[in-house]
Amino acid sequence: MLEPDLLLAAYRHGIFPMAVNARGTIRWFAPDPRAIIPLDARFHVPHGLRRTLKKVPFEITFDRAFPRVMRECAKREEGTWISPQIHTSYCRLHKLGHAHSVEAWADGELVGGLYGVYIGAAFFGESMFHRATDASKVALVTLVERLRQRGFVLLDTQWQTPHLTQFGTREIPRAEYLQILERAVTFPVEF
Repeated sequence: MLEPDLLLAAYRHGIFPMAVNARGTIRWFAPDPRAIIPLDARFHVPHGLRRTLKKVPFEITFDRAFPRVMRECAKREEGTWISPQIHTSYCRLHKLGHAHSVEAWADGELVGGLYGVYIGAAFFGESMFHRATDASKVALVTLVERLRQRGFVLLDTQWQTPHLTQFGTREIPRAEYLQILERAVTFPVEF
């Protein structure tokens, strides 16, 4: 298991772990450039998703099924970076109040969600999944709304992906990221 103090210190410096093979070997990453989702007006909700949000198709909860969300995120056809060691370590962070999940439910079934780590006014998005169309997207929009309401200044997505690009994700140089991060982790807000 990765100790909570080690994980939190790494995140405070813009570094995060991933399992890189089937044996669960852990490596540490600090991408340059770094991808973030702006929490200001540049956050973009695609038109089709706006229609979905008006229908309220899912019940959204926070921290109701953290271990399950992690397990679902780990079920990927192309392999996963979420090894048993990563799962155990982040569940421990969750119990300590430093990791959170957003869940999307339909008819009592968990159909989507995401999880990440929180320090100060920074949220580090780790992974998301969906079993129903738009479920993870609705969870992400709900997360952004909560982060804005609570005064967060950073939503780190680590890398740019086609899925996240539609929300206005942008890449910034590591030096700029570290400046934002330094301010964000010292600014006390509640998740």
